[in-house]
Amino acid sequence: MNSLVFSFSEAYEKEGFLQWLQKEADEVLYRDFRALEGCCCYCDESAQEAIEMALEGPLPRLRWLDSGDYHYLSYLLAKRQQAPFHLVLMDNHPDNQAPAFGGVLSCGGWVKEARERLDKLRDILTVGPEGGEKEVSARWVEARRGEKVYVSLDKDIMRREYARTDWSQGAYGLEEVKRMLALLTENMEVVAVDICGETAPSKGATGEDLRINLETNKELYSFIDSHF
Repeated sequence: MNSLVFSFSEAYEKEGFLQWLQKEADEVLYRDFRALEGCCCYCDESAQEAIEMALEGPLPRLRWLDSGDYHYLSYLLAKRQQAPFHLVLMDNHPDNQAPAFGGVLSCGGWVKEARERLDKLRDILTVGPEGGEKEVSARWVEARRGEKVYVSLDKDIMRREYARTDWSQGAYGLEEVKRMLALLTENMEVVAVDICGETAPSKGATGEDLRINLETNKELYSFIDSHF
């Protein structure tokens, strides 16, 4: 299966996940933004322009976004959808805050931006944070059977046993996440899966943190590869 990999913090390289993907995936489309300024948590106009220029042309359906600081990439990627779709967000945070700096795209507000600006977006199911749903329910899926769905997964929805992120984390296990993904892939047309939630050594990640994130990423890749 093809993968699109974004590198901002160099987490995937330090984990060894990029190297593993380059051996296991059919093709890896690598986008190196390690030197890009104005893109951490908030994405200013010039950074957004640089990122969107790098997204031209066909893209793999599986995308690795780096840490949750760059979760706004899901907005930039979902903008490219040409047909009506639903968004399923699995996250320990709703990411629907109003921007603190005059409309600048952010990791904490991209869902609000998507709701207000993406005319192809039909509805949003948020699973994980307080006030959100507890799961992707069979009832929700059945009402949209066969329709297009875009999945954005922040690994901070999971316990530290399965993910080491630099945001507060939830209580989900990897198997729970996989069950929700399976329900979607078996009953809807999954147009894309975005995954974020890394921690880099520059932000204090230990060898154990990198090992746990690597193993979970490998599990997620293998699971999605077998279900797409």
